[in-house]
Amino acid sequence: MVEKNRTHTEIEIFQQPEVWKKVFKEIQGQRDGINKFLTSHLSDGNTTILLTGAGSSAFIGESVELVIAGATGLTTRAIATTDLVTHPEAVDTLSESPVILISFARSGNSPESVETVKLLEARLGNLKHLVITCNPDGALAKMAEQDSSIHYCIVLPEETNDKSLAMTSSFSSMLLSSLLVFNLDRLDQAETWVAHSAQETQKIFDNAKLLKGLAHLDFDRAIFLGSGPLQGIANECHLKLQELTDGQVICKYDSCLGFRHGPRAVVKENTLLVFFLSPDSHVAKYENDLVSSIVQGGGYLDMVLVGQGNGTLESNYMMPITKHSNDVAGIFILPYVVIGQLLGLYKSQELGLNPDNPSVNGAISRVVQGVTIYKK
Repeated sequence: MVEKNRTHTEIEIFQQPEVWKKVFKEIQGQRDGINKFLTSHLSDGNTTILLTGAGSSAFIGESVELVIAGATGLTTRAIATTDLVTHPEAVDTLSESPVILISFARSGNSPESVETVKLLEARLGNLKHLVITCNPDGALAKMAEQDSSIHYCIVLPEETNDKSLAMTSSFSSMLLSSLLVFNLDRLDQAETWVAHSAQETQKIFDNAKLLKGLAHLDFDRAIFLGSGPLQGIANECHLKLQELTDGQVICKYDSCLGFRHGPRAVVKENTLLVFFLSPDSHVAKYENDLVSSIVQGGGYLDMVLVGQGNGTLESNYMMPITKHSNDVAGIFILPYVVIGQLLGLYKSQELGLNPDNPSVNGAISRVVQGVTIYKK
């Protein structure tokens, strides 16, 4: 039952710091099993890691691709199931190589996600398939039960299986799980990093009134910008605000440098800009230049600066996030996720929508409907 006057969406957003600690314990408890399952492929320098999912689940792969590649030293590619189903030949060059396929799936029932596994099993001769899901009863989880030599399934705590339409706890928890899976030798340190990110996120929640006030502003377009792993988070946040407002706020995302090459044309007087500032000092130089350039040019409604910054940038809306000094697993990206979630929640309420089911005409649903799978 939903707590009085609180939607599932609100509960699932604000529970995340505590849920992440449970996710850590889950991965810690399965450390030996996961390690045993992946060891042969992780020790082979020719292994390719494929990160896949549909919608928000695909954006998890985009967010962790560079971090996992750095942690493993292996070629790592994020490819959405929605691309693999239409163009499975994209993996044909890997037919003789060891491949670790990571499927991210809240329900595990999306038609494209199930079909992708079948296609890759048929095309790849040396495949290990790791399912990270929030639903023990989903099709992907059941598939993993049938053949433990190829499949291994991590089912996350029950709270991660969002009841609302929008993915919130499920997204961040699957993202965290993937980072932990490829840092099993650092789990003792990672526990500290998870706790730090949970604390930073709680600080954002404690100041959520700033974002709630922002939702009252009259904007109907928003742009999320981030670099490297934070570009994947920007992608997820742009979708979160757009779907929770039923498309009444049209959103885009880009990298800070990529934004200069044409997309900047969409900035108008009704535009909200959200910058995810990198803790990397080299990256920050490019981000600072872009922010300064946009401030000089004007022509936008307002901007939100999220991250550490360097003390030279100013905005009416500053959301500081500090990276743990020793975090090499990329867990620092977790707090950024909730910015898009909160903006989506509050703008949805401002527009008089139901955040749990904001799609007035039913165009979008919790599990995608109406997809027919065709054989090639």
